[in-house]
Amino acid sequence: MKLLIVGATGTLGRQIARFALDQGHQVRCLVRSQRKASFLKEWGAELVGGDICKPETIPPALENIEVVIDAATARATDSLSIKQVDWEGKVNLIKAVKEAGINRYIFFSLLNAEKYPNVPLMEIKRCTEQYLAESGLNYTILRPCGFMQGLINQYAVPVLDNQSVWISGESTPIAYMDTQDIAKLTLRVLEVPETEKRTLPVVGTKAWKPEEIIALCEKLSEREAKISRVPLGLLRFMRQITRLFQWTYNISDRLAFAEVLATGQPLDAPMEEVYQLLGLDPKQTTTLESYLQDYYTRIMKKLKELDYEKKQKEAKKKKRSPFKSKNVG
Repeated sequence: MKLLIVGATGTLGRQIARFALDQGHQVRCLVRSQRKASFLKEWGAELVGGDICKPETIPPALENIEVVIDAATARATDSLSIKQVDWEGKVNLIKAVKEAGINRYIFFSLLNAEKYPNVPLMEIKRCTEQYLAESGLNYTILRPCGFMQGLINQYAVPVLDNQSVWISGESTPIAYMDTQDIAKLTLRVLEVPETEKRTLPVVGTKAWKPEEIIALCEKLSEREAKISRVPLGLLRFMRQITRLFQWTYNISDRLAFAEVLATGQPLDAPMEEVYQLLGLDPKQTTTLESYLQDYYTRIMKKLKELDYEKKQKEAKKKKRSPFKSKNVG
């Protein structure tokens, strides 16, 4: 198939691009910066410059495309707001796809988006779901709730480096999923007509509390974590402060997720129907235990290699140079 991937430089988008190329699909990526997306070109993808917030730049990327996979979202460091990217930009993209006569559209939303109208990104995702459902396109909405990749910097690295691990005062279990598994599932969706005009959860094998993830990191790294709790009230206060400045709007909107964490309600959903629909084996889904085990195995091996090299260099320095003068007497 000829695929257009929007958001291909992101954590999830790049995995979708890589697996699509591996499966022999023709992949085109709409990118704002071709320099930052050069790795996609090296993999074999075609790059087309454009921005969903600039509707006039979208049509060239849609020429001869059969399926659009939309994995784009605003980042905390973006100059554009979540509303501009995740709502106005998505409306531009959906309109352009319909005008181009492309029938298939895959959209990544968020699990339980409809339950949090006061959380900007969640509410915008809900509105986009509704807009897409009314567009007439053969859509599939996929709803993840968290990526395992984000846990490395949040938990695994701080525990290993003896740094503080920051968690909120609440403990909401989240069913994180490996983005590689999400990518495989996404491409399988394209092969199953029954997924058209459906909304499907995309979550991991178990919902994990922060304390459980930390305990797992401690076990695998054989180190004790320094846990620092951030009061929910402080997160809410920081959100109010960051709303005062335009350049911190995106940070403020992400701090709104404190309201999601405050509920203590698990971000999880049954996946049996999804696996059955797609004909996939749930046993092949990466568990958080195996994901972190693989990370720590690789990083500990590297640390041992670096320590060995350091000792070798120190040993060489201790050897007397043959050109050094000897004492006589």
